[in-house]
Amino acid sequence: MVILGKTMGIKKPFTEVIRANIGDAQAMGQQPITFLRQVMALCTYPNLLDSPSFPEDAKKRARRILQACGGNSLGSYSASQGVNCIREDVAAYITRRDGGVPADPDNIYLTTGASDGISTILKILVSGGGKSRTGVLIPIPQYPLYSAVISELDAVQVNYYLDEENCWALNVNELRRAVREAKEHCDPKVLCIINPGNPTGQVQSRKCIEDVIHFAWEEKLFLLADEVYQDNVYSPGCRFHSFKKVLHEMGPEYSSNVELASFHSTSKGYMGECGYRGGYMEVINLHPEIKGQLVKLLSVRLCPPVSGQAAMDIVVNPPVPGEESFEQFRREKESVLGDLAKKAKLTEDLFNQVPGVQCNPLQGAMYAFPRIFLPARAVEAAQAHTMAPDMFYCMKLLEETGICVVPGSGFGQREGTYHFRMTILPPVEKLRTVLQKVKEFHIKFLEKYA
Repeated sequence: MVILGKTMGIKKPFTEVIRANIGDAQAMGQQPITFLRQVMALCTYPNLLDSPSFPEDAKKRARRILQACGGNSLGSYSASQGVNCIREDVAAYITRRDGGVPADPDNIYLTTGASDGISTILKILVSGGGKSRTGVLIPIPQYPLYSAVISELDAVQVNYYLDEENCWALNVNELRRAVREAKEHCDPKVLCIINPGNPTGQVQSRKCIEDVIHFAWEEKLFLLADEVYQDNVYSPGCRFHSFKKVLHEMGPEYSSNVELASFHSTSKGYMGECGYRGGYMEVINLHPEIKGQLVKLLSVRLCPPVSGQAAMDIVVNPPVPGEESFEQFRREKESVLGDLAKKAKLTEDLFNQVPGVQCNPLQGAMYAFPRIFLPARAVEAAQAHTMAPDMFYCMKLLEETGICVVPGSGFGQREGTYHFRMTILPPVEKLRTVLQKVKEFHIKFLEKYA
């Protein structure tokens, strides 16, 4: 480390920093999906379309994308809502995923990752002042994008707590409590759901989703369904149900009235293509005038990166049986998701062997969010450093092991409980080593502050 021209050679008790704090799969060693990168290479440098090194199914997709771009180039602007043929492919993907429930390309908006879509939708929904200011319900623990955007828009954050004792389940009675109390100081209008959960890794049951939709219909809440981990479901008894599909199957009283925005991304799943910043949102039952305002708002930023749009297209339009790239694509996808499932179980099992650590099953997503029970002396030491107790713990973990995780206080948690979030993305053997180091650190920490 260099400070003011002087080299500071402070010896650390570790050889590398392990960044288990962020869901960046490829930074942790995950290999890109070959087919996705082949199509991206062809789109970026079309001269390669003449090369025999690339399969025909990749060339076919690249040509289709390029023909829809101005000047046959990814370097041109697209329509603000996104390249038309890519929106058509997204709609076809949603229809396939949801067992034939129709999706309209006109309701698809390509975005700069899911984050851009979430912040854009919140912008058009927030209004009023004082007690009529828009309230936005978010899960606690939550992904900090939500609290940051709510704060930026000067909206009112309305917390509802996930049930840690019941594998971080969402309880509609807790939503009722949150809305009832919020109505005293704001106008609750928006309900955000993260499924599968980040940082908590739970996968919602169909019954839970139905209950949430019914509640949103009763309270006239706009639903935001953050579904970027929809491919990341590991527990045998769990499966992903999209809010769009469940809403449709609940019948026209719901499906024609409940406003819903659903989000997906290239960054998670089996793809891990965070850097392309590809994403989409599907927005249904939006009033035509509001839809006009949404398109106007999107046009201010011209368009999402066209390379990210192309990457999203490959995610929603992968090789199919009978195409030459299918077998390799299937093997690579299954390998990534199979490894993540093994690592989810390994992490849960090893954390639960550590005294003073309690970890719920990692049903989905790519994080563990274990609860840590800290001695009173550790809490006092943290207060003496004017730090949250779990922040104090995480800093000590970093200083002594080189393992970087995020304190639970960054996501929100019930008063008096402490957690941290750790990704399960390192390769299996490295993850095993990381978990062993955390165990050793935790036992020493408990001894020191007992």
